[in-house]
Amino acid sequence: MEFVKYEQEGFVGIVTIDRQKALNALNSQVLEELSDTFDAIDLETTRCVILTGAGEKSFVAGADIGEMSTLTKAEGEAFGKKGNDIFLKIEKFPIPVIAAVNGFALGGGCEISMSCDIRICSENAVFGQPEVGLGITPGFGGTQRLARLVSPGMAKQLIYTARNIKADEAYRIGLVNAVYPLEELLPAAKKMAAGIAANAPIAVRNCKKAINDGLQTDIDSAVVIEEKLFGDCFETEDQKAGMANFLEKDKEKKLKVVPFQNK
Repeated sequence: MEFVKYEQEGFVGIVTIDRQKALNALNSQVLEELSDTFDAIDLETTRCVILTGAGEKSFVAGADIGEMSTLTKAEGEAFGKKGNDIFLKIEKFPIPVIAAVNGFALGGGCEISMSCDIRICSENAVFGQPEVGLGITPGFGGTQRLARLVSPGMAKQLIYTARNIKADEAYRIGLVNAVYPLEELLPAAKKMAAGIAANAPIAVRNCKKAINDGLQTDIDSAVVIEEKLFGDCFETEDQKAGMANFLEKDKEKKLKVVPFQNK
């Protein structure tokens, strides 16, 4: 891989987009390398993934405008599909993906962060969908995910005005879960990922699927999805061990309680 790096720390995988000369902008090669990287992640030994950008200035500054500037209608639609295919792959990835957003997350950068399960960012992060200023629409899911995450009205305002927002406003509208000093961002992401990885992996996977699939349907159908995934956890080693451990601790706790004696 030329522009996408992967490393493993325990049960946590770290995917880094490293095209710093272009502020980690997404061109066809980066998108293809991202797809190949996620395909190669070993789900037997990985329980959570962190996605971040190399350097301090930019997470992903957007899609590569140089590549897009000469596209025909058909080529533009195909480029949008390429981006959407990999972003859907991330969104539907069986295990949680945390976006550690360092610096610019504009256009495709904002869109790829929204395909992740959780977003945390540095104090110097900047989010936005500036596409209408370039004569195009967001093309990698921005019109869809932003409306689902922060409300249709706020999404329309940000997209129609092409206005960028800083980390504090991104936190206020619910686009990110937390804001950290830049030097604390990746350690915070690793700590969160390790906490997720410490939990029962089948249960975590089923929770992700239940939330994602349930959001796409009505509540009556959604609770049926939950029921099936809830039931799927039973008879697993994780469920047996987890509940046995809880009952044993509860038993030990009760044995330590000294009855009140009225003399």
